[in-house]
Amino acid sequence: MVDFYAYSEPLPKTLLIFAQYSLMIQDKIFTSVQALHLQVNAWKAQGDKIVFTNGCFDLIHKGHIHYLEEARSKGQRLVVALNSDRSVSSLKGSHRPINDEKTRSYVMAAFYFIDAVIVFDEATPYELITALLPDVLVKGGDWKIDQIVGSDVVSNHGGEVLSLSFIEGYSTTNIEQKIIAAHNHKLQ
Repeated sequence: MVDFYAYSEPLPKTLLIFAQYSLMIQDKIFTSVQALHLQVNAWKAQGDKIVFTNGCFDLIHKGHIHYLEEARSKGQRLVVALNSDRSVSSLKGSHRPINDEKTRSYVMAAFYFIDAVIVFDEATPYELITALLPDVLVKGGDWKIDQIVGSDVVSNHGGEVLSLSFIEGYSTTNIEQKIIAAHNHKLQ
């Protein structure tokens, strides 16, 4: 990591851009619901429509990116809640996650179409959705609207709940299986 404060002269333009981008990524990662709640309320006060989604987002693939970009198109701000490492393990098995929650948070915050990232440790993001009251709640097309956690909260507050398009053939499980198969083939 470059120590930007160690420079006694002005930073070269490329380093300055890198420094601003790095700060922007970190600024998009929230570690408390209270801080995120304040930010969401500030965005709402300026008239922004808040979109919320959640997931493990362990190994990012085309399906994730398509879905997240589509989610952002439903409003001006996209908040992504990531399952904690413990939560992912309980959902997917002890071999997951492959990337820890800090890495997954950083990767998600790097996308230009994501405005805020927070990790949640509960089984579902219901409490988080209740606290933030997003205008739009979205999940991938493999979810029926009545199965989406928090749909009751968002609908009761006049919000929208959407099941977005799903691209067949793209999943973290498929990637994981390809890696295992390639590894097993090498061992033979």
